[in-house]
Amino acid sequence: MALVGGMAVAQVADLPGGPKVNQTDLHQPVTSIAAQQYDMHVLMLVICSVIFVAVFGVMFYSVFKHRKSLGAKPANFHESTTVEIIWTIVPFLIVIGMALPATKIVVAMKDTTNADLTIKATGYQWKWGYDYIKGEGEGISFLSTLDNSQRLMSDTGKPSGDNYLLKVDNPLVVPVNKKVRIVTTANDVIHAWMVPAFGVKQDAIPGFVRDTWFKAEKTGDFYGQCAELCGKEHAYMPIHVKVVSEEEYSAWAAAKIKAAAAKADDPSKVWELADLAARGEKIYAANCVACHGAGGEGGVGKKLDGSALVLDADAAKQITVLLKGAGNGMMPAWPQLSDTEIAAVITYTKNKWSNQTGQVVQPAAILAARQ
Repeated sequence: MALVGGMAVAQVADLPGGPKVNQTDLHQPVTSIAAQQYDMHVLMLVICSVIFVAVFGVMFYSVFKHRKSLGAKPANFHESTTVEIIWTIVPFLIVIGMALPATKIVVAMKDTTNADLTIKATGYQWKWGYDYIKGEGEGISFLSTLDNSQRLMSDTGKPSGDNYLLKVDNPLVVPVNKKVRIVTTANDVIHAWMVPAFGVKQDAIPGFVRDTWFKAEKTGDFYGQCAELCGKEHAYMPIHVKVVSEEEYSAWAAAKIKAAAAKADDPSKVWELADLAARGEKIYAANCVACHGAGGEGGVGKKLDGSALVLDADAAKQITVLLKGAGNGMMPAWPQLSDTEIAAVITYTKNKWSNQTGQVVQPAAILAARQ
């Protein structure tokens, strides 16, 4: 604890795999690319420091030793071919000496071939969606959102913990010592997937597919953030990558696939209001509460308690908003949710707070709206 203004304030400590207190250097690298980037950073710093000392050393020496008060007489010459050759060739050699090793690293950073695992990272306002599209765990898909407890800390102005605003509900899980290709895109605006310890930063652009890769050489938790200003909630879009052993990853992947199969819903199933609303409550808490509030009071998003759209007997209007978005991206589209999940969250909002409509939206209605 520390005293600030007479109040006791909890001190934060270094976060392994994340930021450090009073950090002045790059993150500790856990991939070969990040290590090469760090070495290049040091090399460039040394070269620039030597140039700085040499240039300013000569300049200050000349000013001091050849000042007018000592009777120095200025030389009278111009268009020295020798000088022009020197100040052309020397900088050229310096630039080449810096560019060659840098180019080698950049080429290595872009070599995404022969990946053991390919994962698509999709940026949303404001969360990440992960789809395992090739390799062990193919077919796994989930959203990674800032843990709601972190958002509450921010809203109340009472931050706590070393992982403040970095804790998510579903971290990205990958195996150690395996080449992981990350394919980036976005659903709404430009985002950027960045994990400093991996030496990775790749823009995620709507309508485009970009890729990068990493190969973590140690297990642990590693953190990053969206590195592109993507809107009001930009600060609430963290990245958490959990690197585990191959055995742990295989067990995790098998469990996720099994769980996904068990949760696979038949869109033709007819649900009771209570069961569908109960499921919708969980989906709302995971995906909607940050913008629309726990009590439907609104905030970043519109107020849902007493909303004319929610109360409307024509559920198709609310279904369209969920599937296609609204407000020029202010309300993002949620087509990645299943038919049952969208039906559940709509049913929940129509029967929560003062919205006691008694309306039930069945998954079949969502399936029909997609077509």
